[in-house]
Amino acid sequence: MVSLVSLVPLPAFADVASGLPQPVLAVGVPLLFAVAYLLVVLEEVTHMRKSKPVILAAGLIWTLIAIFPPTNVPVHGEAAEAVAASDDATAGDDATASAGTAEATGTEGREGGAFGPSQGASGTDELMAAREQIGEAVRHYLMEYAELFLFLLVAMTYVNAMDERRVFDVLRDRLVSSGMGYRSLFWATGWIAFFLSPILDNMTTALVTCAALAAVGRESPKFVAIGCVNLVVASNAGGAFSPFGDITTLMVWQDGKLPFFDFFALFVPSLVNFIIPAICMHFAVPKGRPPALEGRARFRRGAIGVMFLFGCTITTVVCMHNFLHLPPVLGMMTGLAYLKLYSYYLTVTSRRYGYVANHGHANGHGNGNGNGEDDDPSITDRDAEDIAPFDSFSLVARAEWDTLLFFFGVTLCVGGLGYIGYLQLAATTFYEGWGETPANIAIGVLSAIVDNIPVMMAVLEMDPAMSEGQWLLVTLTAGVGGSMLSIGSAAGVALMGQSRGLYTFGKHLVWTPAIALGYAASIAVHFWWNSELFLVHAGK
Repeated sequence: MVSLVSLVPLPAFADVASGLPQPVLAVGVPLLFAVAYLLVVLEEVTHMRKSKPVILAAGLIWTLIAIFPPTNVPVHGEAAEAVAASDDATAGDDATASAGTAEATGTEGREGGAFGPSQGASGTDELMAAREQIGEAVRHYLMEYAELFLFLLVAMTYVNAMDERRVFDVLRDRLVSSGMGYRSLFWATGWIAFFLSPILDNMTTALVTCAALAAVGRESPKFVAIGCVNLVVASNAGGAFSPFGDITTLMVWQDGKLPFFDFFALFVPSLVNFIIPAICMHFAVPKGRPPALEGRARFRRGAIGVMFLFGCTITTVVCMHNFLHLPPVLGMMTGLAYLKLYSYYLTVTSRRYGYVANHGHANGHGNGNGNGEDDDPSITDRDAEDIAPFDSFSLVARAEWDTLLFFFGVTLCVGGLGYIGYLQLAATTFYEGWGETPANIAIGVLSAIVDNIPVMMAVLEMDPAMSEGQWLLVTLTAGVGGSMLSIGSAAGVALMGQSRGLYTFGKHLVWTPAIALGYAASIAVHFWWNSELFLVHAGK
């Protein structure tokens, strides 16, 4: 991020943060962000959890912005009213007051607010209005994070529930019993992720398939590490050709830049993006086979119900968002309620199957009255475990909180960069100075360093006049560019937490050249496969 922004002349930044001590924000904010990300990169060396430096950086960045507030960001709500009121107070007569008010409110922001603080306000009023606006911006980014946090928390809870009900143990058993070796399993899990991602979304797909991958390859950490890299690439590539596969594709679709079915024109480029790195990684995958299981794993009671409810949750998300235009997180939280009610049902009815809380008093089961008497001698200890109830709150507690808090820090850090104008300025410089194709390719590289959501937001706010082919190009690059680094996509960050140390930034970085080769090849294929779309003007 810092290297790309350094390409922008510093005088241009003065238009974004005029009247400020430039070194404080223009240098201080990206420097804090860079140091925090450096510590994330060095997580394997320092053994410091990745959430700690970015959370600290987020607090320091917004503290700097509040101490030295920008003077020409859009002011909305109460802050805009304060600016207008201060102009009225400083005016000498009605005509002057009217002029001052017009000056304060005449320049419209993206949401119809004034740009402030205005020149007519006193220094104290300017500072008050600016800090109120900064507070509104922080609350805006907190709302964005809250949606991401709750969405990811529910996804992790369902993954934990399926793991606790032995869904992935059964999947591992089926994969191993199929006779496939590590290399066949590498391709099988990759294809599953590629075709599941357009339906579930890339992050949820990565979480689900990683759990199965870790179960299959628990005896081979090398296989798990390479397999996770493959899953990140496959999930991001699969999500790029569906409006529901990634948040950025959803944003482009909602903004009316592309019709729903036009996204599927990216299927072939996305396929190339997945296959080329997978071929390169194939030869590094161990040649052996996973060790055979001692016995066939079987579902715990309720496993089928949990999987069914997860499918219902995804359906609820899609229907609520597509037909009712409600936020996807509302559908996910509704799905969490499905799971919690189902866990209550399993707990209440578990006694009917001979399970009691103190079943260990006798031979592992009882008749439900707590005295350890056996009502069915055929029930074994394993049966008692299979029919045991499960606590949905314990599944929530098992979520990877380091990852969830990492997203908090990243969202606020990137929000701070966007607030002082870096993302908007970079997008303007790219499209006006470099041209559409180089800019859209650079957007993908940028999304490997900075989260692709604010990058795509900046592009949509710029609203460059591009053909459908170019909008598909930036959709592709923003979707798959994040695969080049483990921290470049939600799927990669989530897997770093889900794999619990087996998949790290450094292990992903080894394969960045191969992933970059697939990135370049997918762009070339897009220009060839969808050449006619570059002649079609996109728009609402």
